[in-house]
This record gives sequence, C-alpha cells and structure tokens, in this order.
Amino acid sequence: MACKHVDSAELRAPTPAQSVYREDCTQCFDSIDDPTGLNVCLYCFNGGCCSDRDHARLHQQTSKHPLVLNIKRTRKRTKRDEPPQKISKLAVAAETEEDRYHTTTSVWCYGCDADVDKSSGKLPAVVDAVLKANTFARQAEVQAWEQEITPCEHTLCLEQESARQIESQDLGHCSMCELKENLWLCLQCGNLGCGRNQFGGVGGNSHGLKHTELTSHAVAVKLGSLTPDGTADIYCYACNEERTDPELVTHLAHWGINIAEREKTEKSLTEMQIEQNLKWEFSMTTEDGKELKPIFGEGFTGLKNLGNSCYLASVLQCLFSMSAFAARYYHPKEPPPSAQLPAEDLETQLRKVADGILSGRYSYPDTDVVASEDSAYIPHQKGLAPAMLKHLIGRGHEEFSTMRQQDAFELLLHLLKLVTRSPHPSPTQDPVNAFRFVMEQRLQCISCNRVRYRSDEQDNVSIPVPVRRKLRVINSDSSDEKPKDEFEPVTLKECLDIFTGAEEVELTCPACNSKAGFTKRSLFKTFPDVLAVNARRFELVNWVPTKLDVPVVVGDDPFTLDAYMSSGQQDGEDPLPEEVVTDPASHFSPNQAALEQLEAMGFPRVRCEKALHATGNTDADTAMNWLFAHMEDPDIDAPLQITASGSGGGGGVNAESVKTMAAMGIGAPQARKALKETAGDVNRAVDWVFSHPDDQGDFEDDDAGAAVSSPTPTEGASRAGSSDLPAKFRLQSIVCHKGASIHAGHYVAFIRKHIPDESGEAWVLFNDEKVVKAVDVEEMKKFAYVYFFRRV
Repeated sequence: MACKHVDSAELRAPTPAQSVYREDCTQCFDSIDDPTGLNVCLYCFNGGCCSDRDHARLHQQTSKHPLVLNIKRTRKRTKRDEPPQKISKLAVAAETEEDRYHTTTSVWCYGCDADVDKSSGKLPAVVDAVLKANTFARQAEVQAWEQEITPCEHTLCLEQESARQIESQDLGHCSMCELKENLWLCLQCGNLGCGRNQFGGVGGNSHGLKHTELTSHAVAVKLGSLTPDGTADIYCYACNEERTDPELVTHLAHWGINIAEREKTEKSLTEMQIEQNLKWEFSMTTEDGKELKPIFGEGFTGLKNLGNSCYLASVLQCLFSMSAFAARYYHPKEPPPSAQLPAEDLETQLRKVADGILSGRYSYPDTDVVASEDSAYIPHQKGLAPAMLKHLIGRGHEEFSTMRQQDAFELLLHLLKLVTRSPHPSPTQDPVNAFRFVMEQRLQCISCNRVRYRSDEQDNVSIPVPVRRKLRVINSDSSDEKPKDEFEPVTLKECLDIFTGAEEVELTCPACNSKAGFTKRSLFKTFPDVLAVNARRFELVNWVPTKLDVPVVVGDDPFTLDAYMSSGQQDGEDPLPEEVVTDPASHFSPNQAALEQLEAMGFPRVRCEKALHATGNTDADTAMNWLFAHMEDPDIDAPLQITASGSGGGGGVNAESVKTMAAMGIGAPQARKALKETAGDVNRAVDWVFSHPDDQGDFEDDDAGAAVSSPTPTEGASRAGSSDLPAKFRLQSIVCHKGASIHAGHYVAFIRKHIPDESGEAWVLFNDEKVVKAVDVEEMKKFAYVYFFRRV
C-alpha cells in the first residue's frame, strides 16, 4: 500500500535559510557514518540517530512528523604515506562528497511503519534538496578558509589628489626609512610607507600608519601583493580592517602604476595568517622522533577544528574534565532534554558535548585511514564537531559568531555566563558555582586611617606577569635578523603577590576631606573549588597588543593560598562613611578583569575607565577598539564624568528607567540587564537590547544587584566559595597558546588524568582531535594562557 504522507501539504523542500542537520544527530554525536546511518526529518530537517539510542524515533514521537530520509555514508579509504599537502591558498579547492564518500539513502515512514519509494509524491524534490543543502559543518569549512573581505566607505568614496607618475625608483623604499619590503602605497596621495612589523613577522617601522596619523589618509595598498588579475592587500587605517577596492585598477593608474605589469612578490596578509597558523604545531613526537601514541577511551575524545575553533575545543576539554560540569551535564542513563528544537537548545547541546567527550563512545582510531607498511603514522580519532554548540555560544556575539580565532579566556568567561543564565532545575546545580569565590577589597585613607571593606563575587582572577627582559649580547657577525626577546622566569607566587599587593589610588576622603588618597588592597575572603587564573603577558607595540613569552614557574605539587586570605575588619579600625568618595566617577564600577587587561596593555587608568563606561562595561576588546577610535579626543584624559542618572556598572537599576524602557515594549529583565551593562544610560541601553536579541536579561531583584557595592558582603556573595583553611590547590589543567597574538596562532589543552593501564595521573595533550600522552608539559606550563587549579 502506498504511503499516504508523501503528498502532505507540510512536506516542502528546505529553504536556503533553513538549517538541515544531515551529518550528525542533534542530541548525540552518532552520525551518517555509523552503520545504521542518520534519519533526517523531511518536515523540520532535524537529524536523529537510529541506532540503540534511536533519537530519531524520540523526535517523531514528539513532533508527529512521519517521514524521514535515512542517510548512510562510508568513507573511501585513504592511505597515509606522508603528511598532508600544505595549504598555500586562501580558498581550498572544492572536493565533493562523491569524491570522498559512498552514500546510500532510503525513505522510511513511521506512520506507515514501512519503507517508501523515493520517487513517489513530493519526495524526489524534497530528498534532492536535503542532500544538496549546506550543513553546519560544511559552512564552517568554507568560512574557515574564505574570509569575507568587503569594501568600506573610505575605499568606495576615495578622493585622490592630483595625478602624477610615480617613478619606479620611488617605489623602491619607504619615504621615511630605507626599508625595501612590506611597503604600502597611500592611494590618496601616493606616499609610500612601511607597514607594521607585527603583520607576518616581516620588518616594519609603522611609517604607513604614521603617514595616516599625520594626514588622515586612510586607504593603502601593499605593493608586493599586487597581482596582474587585479587582487591585492588593501588596508583601511580608519576602519582598522582589511578591505577591498572595486576601483583598484583605476586608483593605481592614477599614480602611473599599470597593475597588469605587476608581479606578486610578497605574501598577502591572509596567506601569511594561514601559513602562520599552520606553523603552530605542538610537539606530537618524542625526543627520538617517534610519533606519540594516541590515547582512546572514556574522557579521551578529541574535538575537530571547525576552522579557527581550537580556542573553543581547549576550553571545553578543560571544563568537562571537572567534576562539577561532568555531574551537571553527563547523564548517560537519562533521555535527552525534551526540546522542540534540540539544535537550538543550550542544555541539549551541552549534554551532547558532555556525552561525546566523556562517554568514550566515539574515542577510537579513524578506521578510514590506513597507514602503509613503511609509515610510522598512528591513526588518531576522527574527533567530534561541536558545530551546534559553537553556533549557540556565538549567537548574537560580535566576535564568537565569526570564524576568526578568538581569545580563549574571553570565551571561558562568556561560556560561564551563558551556563549561569541557563535554567538549572532541581536537583541539578549551576556548575559555575565551583568557580565562584569572594574577593574583599580594603580601602584605607592615608590621612585619617579610616577603612572601608567591600566584597565582590568573582569566578576568575587575571594576574599580571612582571616583565624582566634578559640582556642581549649583540654579535656583529650575526645575521641581520632581529634577535628574539628573552625574559627572566617568574614564579606564580610573585604574580599573586603583585595581584594582591597594596596600591595607592587618588580619591577624596569623605571623613577628613583629605586628597592624599587611599591605599587599596584586594584579598580572598573565600576560595573556590576550581580557581581559574588568566596570566596576562601582553604589552603594546605600535598600539597592537603583543604577547610576551615570559615563563611562569608553576609546580605540580599542591600549594596553599592561606597567605592571601583576608582577615576582615579588625577591632579598633574606624569605618569610613557609606559614601567613600565624592568623585562622581566613583559611581561607576568598571569591569575589573577588563580594566586590568587594558592597564596591562599600557593604557592610562582614566582612559580605560572611560572606554569601559562608553562601551557598556563588557570586555577589554570592545573597550580597546573604542580607545583606538577616540585617541584624538581633546578630553580623552579628563576624569570620567557621570550624570546622576548613571547607576554604575553592576550597581542598582533606576526603576523609572526600567519603566521608560517598558513603555518601548522592552521586558523588565532585558531592561535591567541593559541598564546595568550601560551604566544606567537609557539610550545606550535600548541600543544594547537591540544588539543582544538573544539575551534573556537579568531576573534578579534590583536590590540584589545594588547590594554588591554595599559596605558589607551580600548574602549571595558570602555563600560563594569556602573560607575553610588550609586553602590547598593543585594544577589540574591548562590552556596553552602559540602565536604572537591571542587572536591568531593555535590553542591546545593539557589535562591531568588517569590513563588506562597506567598507575597514577599523567598529563594528556588535547590538540583538536588528537589526544596523546604529553611529553613537554613542564615547558608548556611556563607559557600557559589559562590555568585551572583544583582545590584538594
């Protein structure tokens, strides 16, 4: 009997805007590569496994959608003789699924409980559209290697000065120095200036940037990147972005340069970035050159690189190695959450990743790769692609929604915030509680010695790393290559001493009206179960944050933090009045972590506070971009002035402001959150709501938010962490980074684990999909970017 559902009105081909989940199950990592394949719903295009877990049937029972397309795929086996060919171009040559896989399909109807002829009814068009539709993983592969570079108003509206012929000898070196490479031609006036030496590791004295500062000419082209077909590196200094110039041929001809006669002599910015990323290889071999043996089993599952996603994979591996996250999201004996759209549900995707990483179900050698008899190559696992979780984490976020490399520490903070805001029904608990603790700040007037204590709840610390360069011996016989800076090692204790040390701040005392200032010191009031520490190793070079390889010595043995415990207010100490200072800027409480990062880059404190206030007190990157755009403001160094309507970052929210936004149709939670993020400015808060459409807002009472800045700890803050001593910690995992910038290079994770068939714990390297026993962890610990210490 023919299936009655094949002509259903609801049966339609997917539109370009619809996501088709035809590679892996939306509730686990079973995929079309498994023996039973994947069932794709032909109504909503949800992907469901049909093996022992049978999430496809679960979806059908919930949605009542009867027809599914079963897709099975087998990889055409390849032989690994040598390392894969190096990628040298921005766009990867297309390789179709037919080139790589054998694919079989069939249609099943749950309603009729029978196979269905694929040629019946509306099925041919729908099935064909499903198979041709892009998936999350495919989109990630494409975007990873093909950046979208667009024109801007400065390239589209470029007005050039009087035309002239630039002689070829004048194109040989920078107009301000003798540099003969990395040369950029100003398209507006024809000046030739050298680029910044951070780009691609070649020489540069930033004279192109200097020219822009002197003339306000924004658009320049890199001469060595010109090709006869009209492509080149175009950079807009006003936008601080790489751009395209649709009229490049005409603009160059204006200066007598015939692009058809030009020969490309230098790598483009993107080619250098790709090559640099490919160079960041963490050692996968032993000292005698043998490739490290992969590890498989529960808790040893790698994550595929979705294209510059190693920052996400490293953080996820560290988080799910912790008992708090494992207990919250890994429930192998329970059915998945009941979500109408599993791929769009954060709870579902976190549980999916937890199951994928911890179960061991997917941790086995890649059977599609066969090493030749003479090859020493050991097949690693395929790795899991957390594309759906990455999409949810980045949704609505300016940076994490892109395919660019990101700061792993900022991703950690963003993810912890998302997890905390998500529901945690009883008896589950927010796993971020394991990270929370209370810092107590002590202010003491230098003149009258009165004190004030304030408690703030945190889930991380960002510690400064002191920079002490080693003296370099100049060898006249050496090459012209600039020697690399070397730094003296510092200890973790030295960094913590600086972080908790006393400093002087310029404030007016409300008790004695003295302007002598205050001493300020922050110590731990409680300690967390897991202490996340970000080591700040950056300095500004030509206004570009550059990472420094300062070694921080961290041992494997447990250590105590008792010396950094706050003793609280002592008998005989006279408290300051509730209003500590009269300076209006005191009503704004800057994001401490972002403030410390900006100050570590060399920005003056007043500029940092002003930038954080202007950008909603969110993160260092946004504030830094604001600073670059407002460097020439005449009042850039003037003290921050806040009107009475400002409530302060993280402080109480004006009820009238909430009502005003409610009249615009904005819900109270979103209004409260937006006002807190924008220091009470209603206009900026409205803009914040529209730029963060997926943020559910702040459901806490206004009083709870205002209490953070009260003289005594809040009830909520007092519950965070534990004040029990001794506070003994041991290094559990690290996120390491190689590269000159946190937004380029490569991230990996090292985690202390019990390895199967071995006694005791050992360090394991998680390098995307590769999972091996680490051999160089002592060296990597010195240069880790994020440390996770577990209380023992």
